[in-house]
Order: sequence, then C-alpha cells, then structure tokens
Amino acid sequence: MARKKKEIPQLNSSSSADISFLLLTFFLLTSSINTDLGIQRRLPPPSDDKTEKPEIHKRNTFTVKVNRADQLLFDGQVGQITGLKERAKEFLSNPQNLQNLPEKTTTDIPLIGRFEVSKGVISLQNDRGTSYDMYFKVQNELTAAINELKDELSRARFGRAYTDCTEEQRDAIDKAIPTAISEAEPKNIGGNK
Repeated sequence: MARKKKEIPQLNSSSSADISFLLLTFFLLTSSINTDLGIQRRLPPPSDDKTEKPEIHKRNTFTVKVNRADQLLFDGQVGQITGLKERAKEFLSNPQNLQNLPEKTTTDIPLIGRFEVSKGVISLQNDRGTSYDMYFKVQNELTAAINELKDELSRARFGRAYTDCTEEQRDAIDKAIPTAISEAEPKNIGGNK
C-alpha cells in the first residue's frame, strides 16, 4: 500500500500584500519631509521693455556683498551676519532723516494716512563660490529686517501683529514698507578688503 505524502501547510500570500500596503501607508502618513528650505518672496509682475528704469541715487542703495569665503561687506565695511538685520532696518527706516540714508516720499496710503515711504533699496551681490548656507542666512536676515519693520508699523497703527491683520491692512503696510531687495547675478567678488 502506497503511503500518502504529508502535505505541508502553505501561507496565504494574499494577506501579505495587504499588510505591506498598510505598512507603506503608515510610514507615508507618519513620516515628514522637510520642505522649509525655500525663500518665500513674491516676484514682481513682468516689466514692460519700454518702461524706463528709475534712477537710484547712491544714498538710496544699501549694498550687501558676500564673497566666496562667506565674508560680508555692507556699504563698503566688513560686517558680521549678526549685525546685518539691524543695519538693514536702520537703513530702510531712516528714523532721523539722515543725509547718508535713503530719501523718503510722503504718500497718502489708505487705512494709514500720510506716511513717509523710504526710497531705499537693498542691493545684494553674491560670489559664485558663496555657500548656500551663507546665502540663506543673508536672505533670512534681510527678510527679517523688512518683516520686523512691517510688524512694528502694524502694531503702531492697528494694534496687532502684521500676520494678524486683515488683507486690506497688510496691503496698506506693504505700500508703506515695500520689500525692496535687488539681487544681482552672482559673479566672482573675491575677498573682502
């Protein structure tokens, strides 16, 4: 009499696919991808080629240069990243109307009234060898200077932070304190001397 072979039980593989799908979904939902490495800035609308470029006086320009060794030069003087925000704020606000800081134009702004708007422009020039880390630090400091000026005006005029204002209030503050950062194409700057 022939002996019957003992059958070995097999695993049901259809449930393995379900488990794999559930694990994949779990890891996708619980893991995070850091996407905060960008510069938030609204670009101006395209300019008309026939439009005449405005003349910018020397006193209205705050020049920031970063060389390949990540050294800073603001308005011809060597500086540190820690002092950039305060220097930029002082330049843009010109609180004492100094002759070596930007001119101001008195403008009637809805919700704010007559306000002296700075003609100041921050000109940023990087060397091709500038590190991304330093580039982002400089951008962050310049953006922080403008954001702090907007927040100070918002608190003085509307009694709340700029981010808590209505859209109309933010538009008024944006007209009073424009984001005036001009960035030139990177070139070889060399060392700060």
